[in-house]
Amino acid sequence: MSSLVDPSLLAPVVALNIWTFVMEGWMYATRLPAVSKYNVKVDPNATSAQFNAQIPPHIRWKADNYNHLLEQPTQFYAVMVVLALLGRGNAMALERKLAWGYVGLRVVHSLVQAIGNKIMVRFSVFVGSSAVLAGLTARAAMLVF
Repeated sequence: MSSLVDPSLLAPVVALNIWTFVMEGWMYATRLPAVSKYNVKVDPNATSAQFNAQIPPHIRWKADNYNHLLEQPTQFYAVMVVLALLGRGNAMALERKLAWGYVGLRVVHSLVQAIGNKIMVRFSVFVGSSAVLAGLTARAAMLVF
């Protein structure tokens, strides 16, 4: 019995999930000590903007990136499941390369944002990752429709 699922297409999904946990750990490792160091007032009635205003930007960048990893990558996860279910082995070589490219670009995006947050560099990487995701989505659409 042959499987409909191409597991090699799911490896980038798992890798990006692992990276998300890495960023979550980095966020906590920097943010929790900052709450004490900067005497941050933790007020349940305060908005996130009011909370974030008490923390230096270089600390916030990790949390911002963690949040970004819970936004556009959700589309990536859905598209990759479609490709894994409908893909056929070696015929999906381009999709595998694109998927790993997307993961690589998201890791670069994270590092740019978390370390120095150079906006134009980060934006360029984001546009590149969006283009890769659009290509993967187009390929999934061709298989589905």
